Amino acid sequence: MSVAASPRAQRLYRWLGPALVVVLAGVLRLWNLGAAHDLMNQFDETYYVKDAWSMLHLGYEGSWPSDGNASFLAGDPNVFTSNPSFVVHPPLGKWIIGLGMLVLGPDSGWGWRITTALLGTASVLLLMLIAKRLTRSTTFAVVAGLLMAVDGLAISMSRIALLDTSLTFFVLLAFLFVIRDRERTMTRIATTVAARYDGDEPPSWGPILWNRPCLIAAGAALGAASAVKWSGAWVLAGLGVYLVVTDALARRRAGVLFWPTDAVRQGLATFVLFVPVAVGVYLASWTGWLVTDGGYDRHSGSNALQSLWLYHEAMYRSTSQITSGHTYASPAWQWPLLLRPTGVYWHHDAYGVNGCEAANGCAEVISTIPNPLIWYAGVAAVLYLAYRFVVARDWRYALVLTGVAVTYLPWLFLPARTVFQFYTVLILPFMLLALTFALRDIAGPPGATAYRRTTGQRLVLVFLVVALALSAFWYPVISAMNVSYDFWHMHAWMTGWI
Repeated sequence: MSVAASPRAQRLYRWLGPALVVVLAGVLRLWNLGAAHDLMNQFDETYYVKDAWSMLHLGYEGSWPSDGNASFLAGDPNVFTSNPSFVVHPPLGKWIIGLGMLVLGPDSGWGWRITTALLGTASVLLLMLIAKRLTRSTTFAVVAGLLMAVDGLAISMSRIALLDTSLTFFVLLAFLFVIRDRERTMTRIATTVAARYDGDEPPSWGPILWNRPCLIAAGAALGAASAVKWSGAWVLAGLGVYLVVTDALARRRAGVLFWPTDAVRQGLATFVLFVPVAVGVYLASWTGWLVTDGGYDRHSGSNALQSLWLYHEAMYRSTSQITSGHTYASPAWQWPLLLRPTGVYWHHDAYGVNGCEAANGCAEVISTIPNPLIWYAGVAAVLYLAYRFVVARDWRYALVLTGVAVTYLPWLFLPARTVFQFYTVLILPFMLLALTFALRDIAGPPGATAYRRTTGQRLVLVFLVVALALSAFWYPVISAMNVSYDFWHMHAWMTGWI
């Protein structure tokens, strides 16, 4: 029985399709999660995990002895001191990591990585919810979710205790709330303005809308994103501009006579609904630091809030000076080209060691490389969507392009900063939305000929099959599976991929 022929089958498909994708995403992120019993000292897992553990006990980040990693991994994690440690990221992401250790303990990677893996899985679900509202298609929502579920960058960043997956979750949550707010707001503007017409005479002013719970929720989500990493503030600013512009255009379409001024009036209301709640959530993330006395710079000012401000000034100065060289550094202009993906974990055993039977030895690797086909197709799809927006002026394209812009463009203005390819995990969902729109166009519109649709759908299926095959090929070297050195080296398609 075809899905199209049966309402019952349609309902089942609407639930079962996304559910299976979420299950797949969960399996790929949770399987053997503690395989690398290590704190990735090449990258910041070594700091975040220990910071999170000390925060659970002190309320702030304590300092650790030079052999802190060895003690932690040996099962003795309580060697931290009450002396404060200077950190450059807000605390929420570390509280999230700490929650996993609070439940499962710090004895293995399961404890310090579980919450990141769960948020990575939940991000796949959020992407499908966003794609469903943008495309109005369960099939293409499943396609978007499937691409993220199997992508190497999304999987690997969900399997290590870094902050970027938590950041991605909150940003996607904010975009979902913005879409929900738009669905309500555009209709209310059009209806209210239409009711105010005096014959053929348009009204001078439109409504000032205050009842926007989804907008408040979006602000809260972006406050949480900023409380994970400050780059969430770029999204807050960019989405704020998007909201004001789309509101102005809605008032112009509805016929409001003084629509620019009217949009300014609504913009002030939008700011009040959107920004203060974000600031409140951000400040709330610092509760542990504020209610204790031992945090870094805790008494540098005359009161707690002034001390917090001075601490933020020190954090900003420190982050702005991160310009040292690094083996895996990759400037933002390189990211679309995928010239230098990040290797966050490497362990090698020679032949005969730990049961290795490969002549050139065995390796356990965690690389944050995305699926190459999905990545390059996603880059092309963003360019395609930009062209489609110029032609069609579709608000859905504008929202996706806004997502790409606010998560990528700010990094281009920091050319001297030491940055890494794995930061693109925040850009990836928006690239996949662009790719989903492109695949939908390839599949053909409903009114196209049978030949056109059949050919297009076959092309999409071929793309998905090849993408899945490549993801299976890459999975061992993004999940710390024990493989031969030669197998790992087969993945070095470019010199920068080693």
